[in-house]
Amino acid sequence: MTKTADKTAENVETAEVPTEVTDQFRAVAEKGVEQSKEALSKLATGAEATQKAFKSSFETAKTASDELSLKTIAALRANVEASFSHLEALVAVKSPSEFIELQTAFLRQQVEKTVEQGKELQVAATKAAEDVSKPIKDVYEKAMKDLKVA
Repeated sequence: MTKTADKTAENVETAEVPTEVTDQFRAVAEKGVEQSKEALSKLATGAEATQKAFKSSFETAKTASDELSLKTIAALRANVEASFSHLEALVAVKSPSEFIELQTAFLRQQVEKTVEQGKELQVAATKAAEDVSKPIKDVYEKAMKDLKVA
């Protein structure tokens, strides 16, 4: 059995591979390497674009959060000031009818102001959400477009 194994190994060593097969194998291997390099380059570019998009989104989110906080604080301040003014007016009331009139007017104004403040905050929050998601959405759309092209 060792003689057969030795003979087979000798035949394999002395067997010559045609040059065409070697050239074809080399061409396929080189093409595979090139495709791998190209794919890696696209992946690196995509990762870099995604990183920039996330960084931009986080910065936008911070700015939007600050804006919403300032709007909320301004609304709260306006409501507190209106409540103190109303309290001062109530202290000076001379009759129950005057009290009811002041209270009714105050409640109406507060409801209108609350609705207006709610609309302003909703518009600001919607704009913030759009601004925060835009960079990521743009990168996603570009990646999908590149996939369709490839």
